[in-house]
Amino acid sequence: MTVDCRPKQITNYLIMTVYHLNVGSNLGDRRDNVSRAVALLCERAAARDVAVSEPVESAPWGYDSPNSFINVGVTLNSALTPLQLLDLCQAIEREIGSGAHRSKQGQYLDRIVDIDIIAAGDTILHSPRLTLPHPRMHLRRFVLEPMAAVSPDWRHPVTMLTAAQMLKTIG
Repeated sequence: MTVDCRPKQITNYLIMTVYHLNVGSNLGDRRDNVSRAVALLCERAAARDVAVSEPVESAPWGYDSPNSFINVGVTLNSALTPLQLLDLCQAIEREIGSGAHRSKQGQYLDRIVDIDIIAAGDTILHSPRLTLPHPRMHLRRFVLEPMAAVSPDWRHPVTMLTAAQMLKTIG
């Protein structure tokens, strides 16, 4: 007897992941840069059930600059894997015009657009290219405020805290 163990194609079903992203800009027309990045993400990730927060303005985090950031939180469903989405985010950053995000010395730099994957549902991932949930999300008000607005029920898979609860710990 021969048994076919190859995976069967399941039609009309996609395995979707709920992604939480943060999109920011502190150079040029910041609101337009963020809007363009979100539109490209939605289109190219074949996103469904998209929610975008109101913009949050904040000083740069981790370095000094006179250019404040505009950030939005984005929640979307996509069939992309986390690494596929990372590749897409980096391609959109390059397309819109962002150069390096860090200097040769490792310091953060101003940028036209920055797209960070904050979480992928309850996935815990540690790879050389991507760590999920984002390892510094709990320190960043500009990430937590918009995320709490668009994903109030999401819980960090390790701490089990919501974005709103994490916000309280940073004051």
